[in-house]
Amino acid sequence: MKNTIIIFLVIIVVGLGVYLLIQNSPSSSDLDLKQDQNLTATTTETGETQLVDKSKTIIGTSVEKRDIIAYHYGTGNTEILLIGGIHGGYSWNTALVAYETMDYLEKASSTIPANVRVTVIPVLNPDGLAKIGASTTASFSPSNISSNSALLTSARFNSHNVDLNRNFDCDWQAAGTWQNKTVSGGSGAFSEPESQALKNYIEKNHPTAVVVWYSAAGGVYASNCHNGISTGTRALTKTYADVSGYKAYENFDFYEITGDMVNWLAKNDIAAISVLLSNHTDTEWAKNKAAIGALLKYYAK
Repeated sequence: MKNTIIIFLVIIVVGLGVYLLIQNSPSSSDLDLKQDQNLTATTTETGETQLVDKSKTIIGTSVEKRDIIAYHYGTGNTEILLIGGIHGGYSWNTALVAYETMDYLEKASSTIPANVRVTVIPVLNPDGLAKIGASTTASFSPSNISSNSALLTSARFNSHNVDLNRNFDCDWQAAGTWQNKTVSGGSGAFSEPESQALKNYIEKNHPTAVVVWYSAAGGVYASNCHNGISTGTRALTKTYADVSGYKAYENFDFYEITGDMVNWLAKNDIAAISVLLSNHTDTEWAKNKAAIGALLKYYAK
């Protein structure tokens, strides 16, 4: 009788343990979510909910150890890379147009062709952007931006006082030019952690096309580094300019440019353009949205 009671109690304890194990184990839907962490729920412009292929990569850190983040949309092998904020707080609207692009890609992910991945680096110079009090990891309100012209000018540079768009390996010089001013190009090409982070990303991922936003002149400028404008760059320039309404130019010739990012990309046989917004405050989103849509169609198989 005693043995029977013991066996009965053991059966109850085992059964209870199995029941609790089942109740606390993850469901199949929970497992699917953990296994595909790139899927993010979003609401489309028509009110529908869909899953977006979205992920991010910290490609490096700034002088002051702020993260430089690349956000990825889609999973194709043809990568379109969009870059804002290389001149930090001086050209803060280039970071905002990048964040608007990210919002657009999340809400219209179905427009990303299966063979395409769009990567957005909204802020390449986070220390410069932080100098004017703006967020370096999320969109921000223009109303919070300082109107102090001296501060805005100083925020063009990184925390080593280097102009990052004079720090790349095409005609690099220690002393570069910006308008009628002499600026630092760094102690050598890629001497700065921000430009080195981008270099490493480019060499690892080999994007098909790169668009870099600057301000302010208004126009789309092709790239080259004494090797002529490539067929890919000509097509990229034309596609962006035709739809956006910005005028297309074969080169930037307002003054001599050394150590320029897009020209370094051209040196490495990557199609690249500079898109200069018309002023330092507007994102001209309608123009740039149309151009991004045109690029997605152009690079679709």
